[in-house]
Amino acid sequence: MLQIYNTLNNQKERFVPIEPGKVKMYVCGMTVYDYCHVGHARVLVVFDVIARYLRESGYELTYVRNITDIDDKIITRANESGETIEALTSHFIDAMREDAAALGVLPPDAEPCATTSMDQIIKMIKTLIEKEYAYAGDNGDVYYDVSRFDGYGQLSGKRIEDLRAGERVGVDSAKDDPLDFVLWKSAKLNEPSWESPWGNGRPGWHIECSAMATDCLGNHFDIHGGGLDLQFPHHENEIAQSEAATGCQFVNYWIHNGFVQINEEKMSKSLGNFFTLREVLKTYAPEVIRYFILASHYRSPLNYADQNLDGAKLALARFYTALRSVDVTLVTDGGEYQARFRAAMDDDFNTPEALAVLFEMATVLNRAKSDKDAQLASLLAGNLRYLAGVIGLLQGDADTFLKGHATPGGLSDEQIETLLQQRIDAKQAKAWGEADRIRDELLEQGVIVEDGAAGSRWRRGPFIAQ
Repeated sequence: MLQIYNTLNNQKERFVPIEPGKVKMYVCGMTVYDYCHVGHARVLVVFDVIARYLRESGYELTYVRNITDIDDKIITRANESGETIEALTSHFIDAMREDAAALGVLPPDAEPCATTSMDQIIKMIKTLIEKEYAYAGDNGDVYYDVSRFDGYGQLSGKRIEDLRAGERVGVDSAKDDPLDFVLWKSAKLNEPSWESPWGNGRPGWHIECSAMATDCLGNHFDIHGGGLDLQFPHHENEIAQSEAATGCQFVNYWIHNGFVQINEEKMSKSLGNFFTLREVLKTYAPEVIRYFILASHYRSPLNYADQNLDGAKLALARFYTALRSVDVTLVTDGGEYQARFRAAMDDDFNTPEALAVLFEMATVLNRAKSDKDAQLASLLAGNLRYLAGVIGLLQGDADTFLKGHATPGGLSDEQIETLLQQRIDAKQAKAWGEADRIRDELLEQGVIVEDGAAGSRWRRGPFIAQ
């Protein structure tokens, strides 16, 4: 029985879809003005795993992840680079999809863009004005009247009185209330704009997601997700807009992943303390980054540090070492291990506990290999790959992963193979000292040689020999 921590009520709840057997999920995607950083990677991977597990559990899932392709930051970046907004966003949309694919993230079922959703956005704003939840200011902007929505603050636990006490009066004289937020921004010089009943302009950020989500999934759907930083005000405002416009409950379950931190501070572009995914991929394989993300529960803070990524690399090496040289028997019923894996995932997608089950399997697999129990090893390897595949791990070739890729100044694969053959020749000639010298030379270069019944093999460190 799947339990999901619902941010709306701050507790785990049994997951019951609106329509039996079917799930509709919307996740706030990227604002495309730069390359994805590790914080974005966490959102991509976390909700990819949730989508994979829902499908694995037998649900027919419709997964929508939007793209924000018009926004103040996008306009500023396009002006700085001297290119059109379309050229800028097109480039970074392609880059985002490349990064997601590198991490093993499957494409969503729909990926609407704000700029292609203007009809839906304008229609929703018109409805809000007609229902007197929104008004046009004397500056040409359209605002949402927060005081009209009784449930404002339900997701974030904030009270309107407290929020109002923290606002400065008269910050925007066009607003009736400092808490009111913009739905439509009147056109400014040299900025893109669209025609509307309130004059040319462009949408506010919050209304984009309300319009795209309800257009793709209907007025009431099962799951809405995103980073914890979106809980307030973005998701709070989505609820207010959507429920006021439709008269329906917007979402049943809200899922928010925790921050990626550097030195206990949130990683973000605005703070300038971020690493782009592309930078990290120069040093670490994509699967290492994916494992690093899944080794922590999605709601917990995730501390970015080289040693943590090295630990993820080491963990994967242990798995792939166990899988190496085993003929896999594919299985879909893994008995106790599968039951425990599913129990972990049913407990609010607890990937650290699920990985602990996989580690136990790897330990037993290594024991079966040592005991030369080929049949048991084959079954365990097949079940290990199958369950790991549910969360998008251990689907690669073991030798390829363990050999890794040459680092700048390091030995190439060809150089390693040459030295390994020289060592084999030395052993055959009983030149044991030369064989040991070559082994030590390889080890100094971070290359571990393993001797076994099948011959000598190698892999790059920093891995612990099994």
